[in-house]
Amino acid sequence: MSEEEDWGIEIENIVRKYALQNSLEYKGKGVSGSVLGRIMSERKDLRSKAKLLKSYVESEVTRANNIAKEHGIGHIERLLAKENPDALIRKKQKRRVGLPDLNNAENRKVVLRFAPNPNGPLTIGHSRGVVVNSKFAEKYNGKLILRFDDTDTKVKPPLLDAYKWIEEDYEWITGRKPDVIIKASERMPIYLKYAQEMISNGFGYVCRCSSKEFKKLRDDGVSSPYRERSIEENLEDWDKMISGDIEEGDAVVRVKTSMEIPNPALRDWPALRIQHRKHPLVGEKYKVWPLLDFQSAIEDHEQGVSHIIRGKDLMDSTRKQKLLYEHFQWEYPETLYWGRVKVFEFGGFSTSGMKNSIMRNEYSGWDDIRLPTIKSLRRRGFNASSLNDFWIDLGLSQKDISISMQTLESFNVKKIDSLTARRSFIREPIEIDLKIEGINPIILKIPNHPENLVEGHREWIIDENNCKIYIEKQDVEKSDKIRLKDFASIKINKKNGNIESMDIIDKRPIVHWLPKNNSRDAILYIPSEKDVLIQEGLLEMKDISEGMICQLERVGFAKIEKIPNTGPIEMIWLHG
Repeated sequence: MSEEEDWGIEIENIVRKYALQNSLEYKGKGVSGSVLGRIMSERKDLRSKAKLLKSYVESEVTRANNIAKEHGIGHIERLLAKENPDALIRKKQKRRVGLPDLNNAENRKVVLRFAPNPNGPLTIGHSRGVVVNSKFAEKYNGKLILRFDDTDTKVKPPLLDAYKWIEEDYEWITGRKPDVIIKASERMPIYLKYAQEMISNGFGYVCRCSSKEFKKLRDDGVSSPYRERSIEENLEDWDKMISGDIEEGDAVVRVKTSMEIPNPALRDWPALRIQHRKHPLVGEKYKVWPLLDFQSAIEDHEQGVSHIIRGKDLMDSTRKQKLLYEHFQWEYPETLYWGRVKVFEFGGFSTSGMKNSIMRNEYSGWDDIRLPTIKSLRRRGFNASSLNDFWIDLGLSQKDISISMQTLESFNVKKIDSLTARRSFIREPIEIDLKIEGINPIILKIPNHPENLVEGHREWIIDENNCKIYIEKQDVEKSDKIRLKDFASIKINKKNGNIESMDIIDKRPIVHWLPKNNSRDAILYIPSEKDVLIQEGLLEMKDISEGMICQLERVGFAKIEKIPNTGPIEMIWLHG
């Protein structure tokens, strides 16, 4: 937080309140990402300053946690009671655990669907649909359909590789394959059949108004001049649409509804339009393609979908589809909604936007570590179960919320900390020559985990032939008396290190270090908003492998991506 930024007393109080509240809820282990999310929810005007607030929030959360550690949780509660008694109410509320029950699910076969557009791989946002639907299917011993809604060849044209990417991402998130996989583009005859049935039964018609003309009519509550034409005239135009004799934009098939419906978007909504562009799976076979609301409604009926779980921004889609189901005399599925979730770090990303940026070489690919794709999370080393826990914990509230990646990272830490071996990574290394005359060769057995939660250890040999070590420059500059972690207390004189004791003899700083004979050049890539930051150093090379997740001492979690025969080892930052 820059000194120039004046938050004011009001902002300071809000940050302090939520920091104390969060520390109280989590018993002295508050998480700054959660606090930042609550502040953004209360004060939308501060969202543009999220990055500036972040460090301030982190400082206040650390302060609150320290208060809890030094004086106890009761002191936190007393501070809140005195300063912000309303903040105690949240603590006393009984928190829902897990997903709610589905309506009308006990006496029927539960069938759900996850229906992405394959115009790119899955993102963090998509993963919510995967997790929630798969967990409900598991809860009710039901079926989950992975359906590719790929009937838009113009605005969001499908990407051929995306079909495979999405299947892989789905399997990584859930740990299993979908029960059924459907590609809408391969089921076009079904949609065209229902469209013709709709026209033949008089509740659908071909409209040749321009979109601008129809919008004016619709908004005024006036019917299209083509609405009352005979079924024969409509079928004749339908055949011309199918054969390609009518150009794009010159005709659409509309579902007849009342022009007195209060919401103009529901009045004679469009079901199918003309698109002459080539499709990556079916080529140029079809000239007429269904819009998503029609295609999805038909497919839900065909597959016997019992429950639809979607974002509340699609409520109009539900209303449109219910009107269509009334025409066909079908029973509409039970529907649940969730609110929008915005991740601060990725607020402006969209699949189309990412695709354009990749084509401009602004990103290395869909798995670029700065992108919010599942491919990126997988590459960085996130644990899939942490993503599941994150979304289940969030639940199905219709409230719009903003969160930080730190929230997801906190779930990931819980999953991987006890499974992750520690390794030393020395940035800006300074070589020190230990003076060990008169000391017998020492074999240090460094545990893979400080609490022995990861089995095994590494052996470091220190003797007259292996007496050169590396320490970070910042540690050497802070003090000439340091404690080498798990080894000895030394005094540094220029490039020499004299061992003063094998025991801890005072309060000198404890630092991580690395024997020269067990080190190799390494690079750590760290994602930032505009670029990938690079930290160079030396990595402990004992018992490491490609794909391994490790916790770098005093640095954070990272994934070892490449161990080349020559050149530096390449690592990717996971999180702190």
